[in-house]
Amino acid sequence: MRILVFQHLDIEHPGIFRDFLDADDIPWDVVELDAGDPVPDLDRYTALVVMGGPMDVWEEDEHPWLVPEKRAIRAAVVDRRMPYLGVCLGHQLLGDALGGSVGKARAPEVGLMQVQLNSAGQADPLFAGISPTMQCLQWHAAAVLTPPPGGTVLASSPLCDVQAMRVGQHAYGIQFHVEVTAETVPQWSAVPAYEAALEKVLGAGAAATLAQETEARLPAFARDARTLYDNFMQMLRSRPRP
Repeated sequence: MRILVFQHLDIEHPGIFRDFLDADDIPWDVVELDAGDPVPDLDRYTALVVMGGPMDVWEEDEHPWLVPEKRAIRAAVVDRRMPYLGVCLGHQLLGDALGGSVGKARAPEVGLMQVQLNSAGQADPLFAGISPTMQCLQWHAAAVLTPPPGGTVLASSPLCDVQAMRVGQHAYGIQFHVEVTAETVPQWSAVPAYEAALEKVLGAGAAATLAQETEARLPAFARDARTLYDNFMQMLRSRPRP
């Protein structure tokens, strides 16, 4: 087993999942697309994990590497049927690359909020053992508006209809963040685009308050992250190799 990770910002990495992967001795390679790293041979990998970033899926002129990234996502999910987990931007890229629609959300979601699993989400193996109502960190202004063909919505929130989705039986996108660590909010709030979004929604000086609120919930976040990680890894282990 070997995991490929696409990143779009050096500090928006797999977070606590890094600890789980290392503890399980599962090798994983990072491709920093915004820094010009090329997409490697996908045949070397068991699964593709795609993280978040401050750019939007439609900003291909500003970020031309989005074009080969979407092509790689299509190749991984459609051609190779690789298990896929996309978080935030990675969720939106899955939707866009496979023929869904992504655009501005009804309103930005920034801060600690609740996400509700629907009946399909509660029955899905990715969310087995996780409460139907999840408290999580949100930090986005775009959203998947229409899932791609073959997509099933698994979770929603009052401001975002597609908080989680599955495409086929092997590709998942989650709009919210489960990879949170104690460093997440302090590091992200230092990114100008993220700081602006945070203060627009929660007001000036919100970073310190959000960091405190997040730290208080870290044990619960870690439990959900561990459960989701274990569920995803179990799917990888039980999946027949092509």
